[in-house]
Order: sequence, then structure tokens, then C-alpha cells
Amino acid sequence: MAYKPPYTISSSMLEAVGQINLLIGQIQGYQLLTGNLKLRRQNKIKTVMSSLAIEGNTLSEDQISDIIDGKIVMGPPKEILEVKNALAVYDVITELDPESEDDLLRSHGILMKGLIDDAGKYRRRGVGVIDGQKVIHIGPPFNRVPHLMGDIFDYLANYPEETIIKSCVFHYEFEFIHPFADGNGRMGRLWQTVILMAKYSILQFVPFETIVYQRQQEYYQALADSQSLGNSDPFIHFMLDALRTALEYEASRMNVRQNFESRLLAFREQLRQKEFGRKDYQLFHKTLSTATASRDLKRGVTENILVKNGEQRNTVYRFI
Repeated sequence: MAYKPPYTISSSMLEAVGQINLLIGQIQGYQLLTGNLKLRRQNKIKTVMSSLAIEGNTLSEDQISDIIDGKIVMGPPKEILEVKNALAVYDVITELDPESEDDLLRSHGILMKGLIDDAGKYRRRGVGVIDGQKVIHIGPPFNRVPHLMGDIFDYLANYPEETIIKSCVFHYEFEFIHPFADGNGRMGRLWQTVILMAKYSILQFVPFETIVYQRQQEYYQALADSQSLGNSDPFIHFMLDALRTALEYEASRMNVRQNFESRLLAFREQLRQKEFGRKDYQLFHKTLSTATASRDLKRGVTENILVKNGEQRNTVYRFI
């Protein structure tokens, strides 16, 4: 019989899972239409920035973008290394097997390289989570860590549970065990993404950690409430809501993008001349306001769909 951590599935959890599945379906449809590398890069940057910011890293999205581009960034060397390591993990994220304990250890080795001595190895000492002067969690004895991690990997591989629920349970149990000397928070969030990606590959590009960052006090409270109750129910509820919120935002953003791309594509298909102006675009899209038409064309230039020549009244565009 596969190991099962303590939690109880409720109707509200199942309702949230249903809503999440619907949103994933919407986003998968949009991604097939767009396949936009710029959007994926933006979401990767947001994910890395948010997960590290929860742990106190102060680097901005622009600085992380510069690091990706190989530019020199002014900032604390430790924080720059944290970003480089996180980016290195996300570069191999599609290669990771969520049910492989070796892959988890390898990921921690990449994530914490140069930051702690025992990167990629389970801790060999006691750990505690401290909030100010208050100890809010003491991890299990270090000699129990391999056994406890074996249990939750057994659950992950063998217990018949919905993947979305299972990812939340694993995340909580991982944080409770606190298997590493440092980097447990970012590893727990990373591995939840790895678990979800095994079934929903599109979730690689949805930065749900941004919502966790925005609601980090609720995140820590859900962890504390689950610890007090002796089950992961409060944490499951929180993470399901965070996932749903992130997906709702992404679906809304994709819908706006789809409308913009659809308008440009429809116009391109009927275009008879190489160059055109904003008025030509509006003549085709008769209900489109001047402001929206201008935004479409400006965005088309920014995203290398259009080339712009001239200024003001003499401005013309052509498709690349």
C-alpha cells in the first residue's frame, strides 16, 4: 500500500481543481496560437524573481533580464549567484523527473552551488525556521530525512491522487521535512512546478510563484496552520487558490494577445499593397478605436511583426 500523508479532500478542493483544469485548457489553446518566446522569457524572469524575492533577494526583473543577456549587473554577489543558479535550474527543468529523488538532489546542487557547502545533499544537522525572534518550525531530526523523503516520493509515484492535489501535498510535506540546510523554500516551489509540468507542460510558462510572492504572508500562515492541524488541508487550499489566480491572470493576458494577433492576421490576409497606414488598418477594422489601432501597430513593431517607416502623418508599416 502506497504511503499517504494526512489530508482530506473536500468539495471546495475538487471545485478548485476543476476550475484550474478549465483554465489550463484555455491557456493551452492560446499557446498553440502564439508560441511566443518573448512571453515565455518574461514569465521565466517573473518566476525566478518572485521565488528568490520570497527568500530576500532584491534583484529586479530588469536586472535578471540583463543577467540572462550576459550583461554586467551591479548588485550583491550572493544575490547575483542566486539568480544565475535559479536560471540554470530552469534551463534543465524539462529534463527533470518529478518522481526521481536523484533529480531533486541534482536540482538542489545546481540551485545552491557556491552558496552552501552541502549543495545537493540532505542536511546533516538540525534546522529551524525563524521569524524575527520566534522559532516557527523545527525540522525533523536529520537522520530521519532520507526515510521521510522516501515516503513522499513513494506517495508521488504510487498513490492514486489527482496531480494538482498531489503537487500541493508534496510541496507542504517537503517544507515540513525541510530536507536541506538551505534553499528549501525555493526547492519546494520548484518541485511543485516540476510535478505539474509532467502532466501539464504549459505550466512551465505560468509564473504562479508571482502570486505566492504577492501573498507570502498567507503562504507562511497556510504552512503554519497545516503544521498546527497536523495535515496539509490549509496549505492545499492556499496553493489551489494561488494556482487558480495565476492561471486566471495568464488566461486574461492570452485572450488580449489573441485578439491583437487575430486582428493583425486578418488584416494581413486581405492586404494588397506592401505598405499601409493606421487609417488603412481602421478601414478594415471599422469598429476599432484610433487608440486601439495605434496600440496594435505599436505592439506589432515591438514584437517584430511589423516594420515602421516615417513619423506622425507620414508613418507607414509593412509586415516582416
